[in-house]
Amino acid sequence: MYRFLLSRQWVILTLVALALIPTMIELGFWQLHRHEHKVALNKVISDSLAAKPVPVETATAPGRQIRDDDLYRRVTAKGHFDTAREEVVRRRTNADGAIGYHVLTPFVLDDGRVLMVNRGWVPADGAQTAFPKIPAPAPGEITVTGRLMADQTTADSGIKNVRGLPDRQVMLISSGQEARRLGKEVLGGYVEQTAPAPKGDSPELIPDPEHSDIGPHMAYAIQWWLFSAGVPVGWVVLVRRERRDRAEAAVAETSPQAEPAGV
Repeated sequence: MYRFLLSRQWVILTLVALALIPTMIELGFWQLHRHEHKVALNKVISDSLAAKPVPVETATAPGRQIRDDDLYRRVTAKGHFDTAREEVVRRRTNADGAIGYHVLTPFVLDDGRVLMVNRGWVPADGAQTAFPKIPAPAPGEITVTGRLMADQTTADSGIKNVRGLPDRQVMLISSGQEARRLGKEVLGGYVEQTAPAPKGDSPELIPDPEHSDIGPHMAYAIQWWLFSAGVPVGWVVLVRRERRDRAEAAVAETSPQAEPAGV
């Protein structure tokens, strides 16, 4: 009755179905883990933005990686900007999606160590080989407030760290790379400046990160699990249909053919 299941076609179909079930279950758990990570990150961002600013020296140090719990933490730093050693980060967009640069300026602390500060976004008005015009920050000693960020990597950002760029241009922000360039102690990570606001609103300060959207990952997880449950159901439906079609064909072959009329 079910000997057709031993045919080459049905053996292959069954093996494919057996392989799909655990694969889809695993994909569902992968999406679930992404959902959990997104929810946890949103909480970290929310808690960090709501907390009172702390001195940057309490959250990072030269060569230190930023802890997950300190991401987006509001920090303060006292010192002065070194615009002579300023760089720009290529191919960054503003809130409207326009392509330009992020302005990366060394901020020299009172003890001589350096904090890299992302002062915001400026448009790419000229040739990409030319250094853009950037409004100067407030001169002299000031206090900067901003969000503490981890060093950027290709793995996390998807941005390739291209070499051989024009002078004072980079693709990723790396405190280790900046320490080698400046020849000074550079605090790990960097800060996205939120205060003081620049004169004339340029560079454009980077807005707070979105932390209310949890994304579609949970829905995707449920979809994958439903797909995995549907595979055996579909296999059973196909088997029953094949059995019925073969039974009907067998009956048709054994039934006597009707004689032509008039004979």
